Parts: sequence; C-alpha cells; structure tokens
Amino acid sequence: MNLGMHMAGKMVRGKIEIKKIENVTSRQVTFSKRRSGLFKKAHELSVLCDAQVAAIVFSQSGRLYEYSSSEMEKIIERYGKFSNDSFVAETPQVERYLQELKKEMDRMVKKIDLLEVHHRKLMGQGLGSCSVAELQEIDTQIEKSLRIVRSRKAELYAGQLEKLKEKERELLNERKRLREEQIRERLMRPVVPLTLQICDRGKTTEGGGSSDVETDLFIGLPVTRL
Repeated sequence: MNLGMHMAGKMVRGKIEIKKIENVTSRQVTFSKRRSGLFKKAHELSVLCDAQVAAIVFSQSGRLYEYSSSEMEKIIERYGKFSNDSFVAETPQVERYLQELKKEMDRMVKKIDLLEVHHRKLMGQGLGSCSVAELQEIDTQIEKSLRIVRSRKAELYAGQLEKLKEKERELLNERKRLREEQIRERLMRPVVPLTLQICDRGKTTEGGGSSDVETDLFIGLPVTRL
C-alpha cells in the first residue's frame, strides 16, 4: 500500500521549468532547498571520491553561503595558483595566434594597396611609371571588360526589343478584334429596302391639261408628303 502511494506520488510529480521564479516567497523557499541540496552533493562528492570541493553562493540579497571539504582559504589559494599556471602555459599559444593575425592583417593591407593601384591604372591614373608590357596588359583587361559590358548591353537591348514586339502584337490583335466587332455590329443592323419614287412636277392649264411636266427620280427611303 505504501509502495503504491509512493509510486503514485512519483507519477504525479512533473518537471519544473528552469526560469526565474517571479514569486518572492517561492523563490526564497526554492533557494534554501536547492542550496542545501548543492552543499549535500558537494559533501558526497568529497567523501566518495576523496576530492577537495568548495562551493560559494551569494543570495539575491548579498548574503554569503559556502561549503568546503577542507579549509576554504587553502582551496582558493590552490585555485588561484592553478589559474595563473594555466594562463602562463597558454600565453605562448596566445602570442603565436596574435602574431599570425598580425601577419594576415599585413598581407590583407598589401593586397588592398595593390588593388587600389590597379584600379587607378584602369581609370587612366598613375600610368607614368608603367612599362609597355604593363600598359599592354591594362589595355587587354579594358578590352575584355568592354566586351563583357557590350555583351550585357546587347542582351538588355534584345530584351527591350522583344518586349516592344510583344506590345506591338498585342496592339495589332486588339485592333483586329475591334474591327471584327464593328463588322459584326454592321451585319446585325436591320436591312431597310430602297424605294423608287417618281415625282412629277408640272403646271396645269385652264383646259384641264398639263404642260411642261418635270419628272424627278429618287432612290432612297419613301418621303412622306403633307
């Protein structure tokens, strides 16, 4: 029964997220428990493994808590001596690393200077000290650069020309569509038949006859006379 309750208690217990505890009371309780557990583990380590262990803890309020398996001063003194020895042993390696960095920096500065001089020469500056061979090399590089620039410019022109042709095709298609719509609209209009009219215009004499008759021929819609 007790074993079952113990197992149930273990199952219910979950992991605690490692972050700052905001509640002040809970933070103080946790600090006290964890500090005691830390010092207990330090003591076990020193006894089980015959090791010299020291732990120093300052609380949030600045209070000091410490544990040492032997005299704290001797452990701190030994730690300081070991740190100094390690620093002295690593000093040559650090110096060699700094020297390599300095050499690499000098090489990069020289490369930058050479690139700046070459750039000025390509721009036509500082050519007085150049030999014929150097001038020929600069001329070759400029010609090569010009070919690349011209090739790129030709590509851009070709692309723009293709866009203009595509725009022209779209305009022609639109014009064709509008013309077809106009033709369809004309075909859909109703057909009005033409009427042939002969209009007589003359003068009537007193004897009931007529003379001087004028005949006009009209082709078109019938005209209504009032």
